[in-house]
Amino acid sequence: MRREPARGAGPRRVSAAPPAALALRDPLASLPEPAWLVGGCVRDALLGRPVADVDVITSGDPAVAAKALSRAHGASRFELSRDFGAWRLTGGTLPWQVDIMPMLGETLDEDLRRRDFTVNALALPVSGDPVIVDHHRGMDDLSQRRLVLVAPAALTDDPVRVIRLARLADSLGFTVDPDARAAAHHAAAGLLSAPGERVIEEFSRIMRADDPVAAVAALDDVGGLTALIPELGDCRGVEQSSYHHLDVLGHTYEVLGNVARIQRDPAEVFRGNAPMVAVALRTPLADGFTCGDALRITALLHDMAKAQTRGVTDEGRVTFVWHDRVGADMADALMRRLRTSNRLREFVVHGVRQHLVLGFLVHRQPLSLVQYDRYLRRVAPDPIEAIVLSVADRLATDGPRTTPTQITRHLALARDMLAAHARIDEMEPVRSAIDGAKLAELLERRPGPWVAELLIAIREERLMGRLGDAVATERFARAWNAASPGAP
Repeated sequence: MRREPARGAGPRRVSAAPPAALALRDPLASLPEPAWLVGGCVRDALLGRPVADVDVITSGDPAVAAKALSRAHGASRFELSRDFGAWRLTGGTLPWQVDIMPMLGETLDEDLRRRDFTVNALALPVSGDPVIVDHHRGMDDLSQRRLVLVAPAALTDDPVRVIRLARLADSLGFTVDPDARAAAHHAAAGLLSAPGERVIEEFSRIMRADDPVAAVAALDDVGGLTALIPELGDCRGVEQSSYHHLDVLGHTYEVLGNVARIQRDPAEVFRGNAPMVAVALRTPLADGFTCGDALRITALLHDMAKAQTRGVTDEGRVTFVWHDRVGADMADALMRRLRTSNRLREFVVHGVRQHLVLGFLVHRQPLSLVQYDRYLRRVAPDPIEAIVLSVADRLATDGPRTTPTQITRHLALARDMLAAHARIDEMEPVRSAIDGAKLAELLERRPGPWVAELLIAIREERLMGRLGDAVATERFARAWNAASPGAP
């Protein structure tokens, strides 16, 4: 167990703050006193890590401080929280984003006592003595590269810190103090009732990690994964068919790793189609996620319903019937609980629901351009991401009954589908020469679902090069209508 620190003995000061930490003070010289740099920016500067944003606390008025700093740097400022009184500044000549907040409590000591980990409970005065204020042996823990709680109740008071504990353990490469790990497992249940916006903010950093598998494993290690997504905890140890070499959770980790690997270097898998994959995956989606980052969430959730849907046939074959549909409903409920944007939620839910479809087409090769188009329309508006997930899933399925040929054929289909996608894009718009309203008028029918069906039929004829101008389109529409069961 960790040694008990000597509490209440007054501040311990480290006078020789390194140049990297002192450099944080210069751009903030216009701030009215008293103000301190706190938290991650101090920690990272002491570790020699790059600093992207800084947190400043003040015992004065944060609005006044933000105005002074904004004027000095020509920076934009806006209020983060009217209730809490925090302000954010960006741009101008500021080298990083700055958040200015009121102190947690009446004194600096009280503020630092309310923080999560000792390595985050370090403060550097913006002006005056160039010293690191360390009340909780944070410098010792920093040198020992370990994460220790400032107070035993730090995680119970704010369960979202459980995710932060895992994220810092992964990103910093620090060990988690045994007492902190035990406290995290105890506090993790609170994640289910924590504000969704705060949970997704921390969880998104886990998913965007350089190695998301290691980051998720770190979250699992402190009890956060099962608490946040109980369905994944249920998948631990769930055996699959002989086409799989891992249990459901292990398979999920491998799929997530494959998505991240493809995101870093699509050429390894997709060869000549790699540029279009790279463009798609780095396209901004919503909530600060690129499509590739959002696909990591989809990968993590794609088999979340397997524990619930597992069955065994009379012949002993393991099945997971409708795990895609049930999983989509589970993912929808999770994303709603986390209060994500509609676009991010729909992306993830649609990806979970459609993740099996490409695999069903492997044994139907060769496909026509119309068959390619049907798949692409089914998985729209994110067809490239659906293809990437399918490949990542296939590459993580390597049991005793899996053959190299099966994998090769799946990859070949994925590449062909991407090529077909590019070809159809070049042909767009593959539209009817007569719009839907005019078709209804010509056929003397009330508009209805049949119009969409007819337009799809016309699209497929055009893809096959069998339909051109308005005359041919009307002729085809009349023939189609005559054969339609719902026609008058």
